Amino acid sequence: MNEDIRTMLQMPVIKWGIATSVIFLATFLGMQTLSLMKSYQFIGGGVPVSNTITVQGDGEVFAVPDIATFTFSAVEEAKTVESAQKNATDAINTMVTYLKEEGIDEKDIKTLSYNVTPRYEFHQAGTVGVTNNWYPPEGTRELVGFEVRQIIEVKVRDTEKAGGLLSGIGSRGASDISGLQFTIDDEETLRMDARKLAIQKAQVKAKQLAQDLNVRLIRVVSFSENGYTPFAPFGYAMGMGGDTSAVSYKEASPQVPSGENKITSNVSITYEIR
Repeated sequence: MNEDIRTMLQMPVIKWGIATSVIFLATFLGMQTLSLMKSYQFIGGGVPVSNTITVQGDGEVFAVPDIATFTFSAVEEAKTVESAQKNATDAINTMVTYLKEEGIDEKDIKTLSYNVTPRYEFHQAGTVGVTNNWYPPEGTRELVGFEVRQIIEVKVRDTEKAGGLLSGIGSRGASDISGLQFTIDDEETLRMDARKLAIQKAQVKAKQLAQDLNVRLIRVVSFSENGYTPFAPFGYAMGMGGDTSAVSYKEASPQVPSGENKITSNVSITYEIR
């Protein structure tokens, strides 16, 4: 009798435990199902795509350069630093004044470097003509003066003036006139145009390839670009150890045709396919 009563009292506890287990299991399964459903909403996110095709495209645009740049130097020597600096300053001021008179804006005249270098002469001791292959000759170094070298870069926005300016600063004592290059001021816009052409070509290739393979283009999964803009250099140099007299510069201004610059873009696009 007592045992029957104990069994009857334990039955609600067992039922409660079973009910609790069922509720817990249902909740767990519900959460798993919800998580799985959410994952389907972002399918492909963070999951490596295995079915892809990759196509390339290239674009080119051409433009006449509207900027010419070149460099020149003023080099002066004197017994003292002060004298060498004064001479160099006078020379640079003469050249900069000339450039401004020719319409070059001050912001387009930039100093690239300014150096003061001591100059020495070596006086060998002992008998003249006697040399020693194992040791350097004995002697003394004597400070004979200083050299001041200032290098200027000029940006010419009217490219037709470039040849005349090269001759003009040469006749005013400039040396090492070199580095003439033709570039484009608003190059980024041209790069964008070249990129658009390259992408359009790649898209046409992708559509044709998908049609040939009987697949559908789903989305772009990667994109890369390589671009190149070659400069148009002009081989022109004066004062590199040759005759730097005013007469040699005044004979004629060099013809410096700027030609055209080519801006290219090469793109690679990878599509997911199904």
